Amino acid sequence: MRFEDYNIRTDIKRGIAKMGLVKPTDIQYKAIPNILNGEDVLAIAQTGTGKTAAFAIPLISMLGRKKRRERGEGIRAIVMAPTHELAIQITEVINNIARYTTIKSICLHGGVEQDPQIEQLKKGVDILVCTPGRLFDLNHQGYINLKRCEILVLDEADHMLDRGFKKDIEDIIRFLPQKRQTLFFSATINPEIKKLAYSLVSNPIRIQISPKDPISKNVDHAVCFIEMDDKRFFLERFYKEHEDKKILAFVRTKVRAERVVKAMERADIKALSLHGDKDQKSRTKALENFKSGKIRLLIATDVSARGIDIQGVDFVINYDLPEQAENYVHRIGRTGRGRARGQAISFCSEHERPLLQSIEEYIYQPVKELSIEKAEYLETIDLALGNSKRLDDLLGEIESLEEFRRKKKKSKK
Repeated sequence: MRFEDYNIRTDIKRGIAKMGLVKPTDIQYKAIPNILNGEDVLAIAQTGTGKTAAFAIPLISMLGRKKRRERGEGIRAIVMAPTHELAIQITEVINNIARYTTIKSICLHGGVEQDPQIEQLKKGVDILVCTPGRLFDLNHQGYINLKRCEILVLDEADHMLDRGFKKDIEDIIRFLPQKRQTLFFSATINPEIKKLAYSLVSNPIRIQISPKDPISKNVDHAVCFIEMDDKRFFLERFYKEHEDKKILAFVRTKVRAERVVKAMERADIKALSLHGDKDQKSRTKALENFKSGKIRLLIATDVSARGIDIQGVDFVINYDLPEQAENYVHRIGRTGRGRARGQAISFCSEHERPLLQSIEEYIYQPVKELSIEKAEYLETIDLALGNSKRLDDLLGEIESLEEFRRKKKKSKK
């Protein structure tokens, strides 16, 4: 089946075609007809399977079918996301799909001044994409009218719970009409997520894609055993051996992200970091530079990069193995997006082996090992240290030359 065959508005089909989308992915194929029928949906699907378009296409179509009243009367649909970056990304997708329609959407998130966002709200909006905190703040201040909301979408719901947004979500629900359509999308399911989901949806259609195989079939993933202090040398070599490739490397902490960036800079490799201590302007700029190819290496933590759809990520490197096994799935899902193929490689130190075991239990399969011969391992370190040594030698020669000139000048006096 092709998108052209769906019972959706022609102007929306034009937007879909403009994005280069022809055939629906599994989650889109199963979710779109049910959403168009007005059903509540509880969808569990791997990251990178096209969940955003799965709810955005029918959402825009349904809002477009009804005769619009004045926009100032209130929001018609809300899409909630856990992070600033994901909210911005979802808004971009919605705007692209709705580009030939009169449907208007805006994005609200924290980390920036609220006044420009308030001005946008005053002009009227159909679809509000937001993070829970900023939505709750502006609603409390009286700038958002939720009485007309027909559809509520929770995207990456599992991550919203991880970030402590459960109370914000429950508080917002009190302001929404009881008669509404609710779409609940999550990459994973556990008792807490299930409890929240069934408190929000009514007789939902449950859709679960590949529940026994959480790894996307488009991703080849492997592990190589590298000691913690040597990882920077292997990342340097990997980068230099894969020219013109985009590499997204995951680390465990914000401090670690900055240290890896500094280590790469010492090896003449330009990299940027993405983590929660960065202000919104810096985070947005880092993502834009990575997307455009101005930089080929982005060092990120789990929280900041969760759910982000960056086209053309060739490699994901797990510089540090994640402490939570499910984050492994989210990380490597940053490559192999849609119908593209991707590769993911994990650097595992000796003390991280228990984390690797947890990952293998979670994904129901062993991770293929990429063996590194001892000679090759030592060569990688020697090569990196050799570059540093040559730099030190060069600096030493400069200092010696300067000293020689000072002595020569002194003797002339």
